[in-house]
Amino acid sequence: MRADVLARSISNGQLPALSALRAEGSLHTVTSAFPSVTGPAYAPFIMGRYPGSIGLPGLRWYDRSRKIAGLTGHTRSYVGPEMRFVDRDVDSAAPTIFELAKPSIGALSVITRGLRRADRIGQSPAFIARTALAHFRGNVRGWLAIDREVGEEVAYRLRTSKVKFAFAALTGIDKTSHAAGQDSAIVSDAMRIVDETVARIRSDAERDGRWKKMHLWVGSDHGHSTVRHHEDLAGLLTQWRYTTVAHPWAFNRSADIAVMVSGNAMAHLYLNLEQRARPWWPKLGDQWGEIARNLLARESVDLMILPTSARSCEVHAHKRGMATLTWGEENYSYVPQSGDPLGVGSQENLDSRRAYQVTVESDYPDAIVQIAHLVGAPRSGDIILSAARDWDYRAKYEPIPHVSSHGALHREHMLVPLLLNRPPAHAPRRTVDVMPSALAALGITAPKGLDGRSFL
Repeated sequence: MRADVLARSISNGQLPALSALRAEGSLHTVTSAFPSVTGPAYAPFIMGRYPGSIGLPGLRWYDRSRKIAGLTGHTRSYVGPEMRFVDRDVDSAAPTIFELAKPSIGALSVITRGLRRADRIGQSPAFIARTALAHFRGNVRGWLAIDREVGEEVAYRLRTSKVKFAFAALTGIDKTSHAAGQDSAIVSDAMRIVDETVARIRSDAERDGRWKKMHLWVGSDHGHSTVRHHEDLAGLLTQWRYTTVAHPWAFNRSADIAVMVSGNAMAHLYLNLEQRARPWWPKLGDQWGEIARNLLARESVDLMILPTSARSCEVHAHKRGMATLTWGEENYSYVPQSGDPLGVGSQENLDSRRAYQVTVESDYPDAIVQIAHLVGAPRSGDIILSAARDWDYRAKYEPIPHVSSHGALHREHMLVPLLLNRPPAHAPRRTVDVMPSALAALGITAPKGLDGRSFL
């Protein structure tokens, strides 16, 4: 859900329960994580961490370590049955809020570590089969029925059980947006289901005296924007006489390049697949410089990011030149070289708060921090692409033909709403702030190493 669309829908009177929350609390616009895609972008809410740093660089990724079986081409895709591996793939040393706040429940949560099986709503074989059928048949209306059922079950559990923390993902807005765009009538239908769920939870809590102590927050993991053109990235590289490994046909032992698309407006490209150690630019340019130049010239490519070390990269834009980005434990420097692709000017020795401030009004909100954390992730690619407006990177294999997409660093993808039923101590900035804030609301000490800060 985009922040502007939700604010407009509340102001138009379409969402009375959410309107009541805003009147009593506050509605904020915060930044998501890069890649801004379901799955990885759940990590900030549940773990208080950027997704790349805990092992989720994208919806799809390639495993240089070869720990993932060769039968899947040493790749991972969380679209389909491999979603069950997310808990295994994320950093075991990084706790989830489910592990810290017990008892908890989670509904349609991609990350479930710390939840008892009985508290994982939507994890039964029958329910999984139903959602898979809705997805692969492109049954958009079917997702609305799933959302209603999930919302009713969450409200029932909160009413009948002593639950300390609940996380519920209602994905109908995303599915309907892909199919019809965020301004469509069916997206309004999906938003009303969220509103009805909030109204039911609140009514129950007011009736039995829980409301005065309850925090009820509504947010989104990513935004959306219109797609008019689809670049078949894997097909394009095939035309250029490279062999690729890409989903859904991920097994190819002789591949030159692994093409891992997320959202579908961003992609990781992995080069020199025979190497288990991660290679870096500019040394990669000896063999792959031409492909980088050719990709950058494509109309579909807005930003091309080339990792030069675990703490540095180049950021390229075809007509806006190149800048270097370097970072340490808690400082970031963005320095234009042949141009200023992010459009924020030279910025040196910024902490994360200042890095947010200098980018939040740009076309790439929080891009300095987000790029740094993704490039620094060991599982990230050797070329990272963020798509141009009106474009994404998959022209085939989507059950729902996409007219709207996400995953890139654009404002429409990165700016998301966060609705709180009580005013915070200070304005939230990022979705990574939600998890430590929830812990603060529960009186639980936040663990060390979180990327977010409590806004309570």
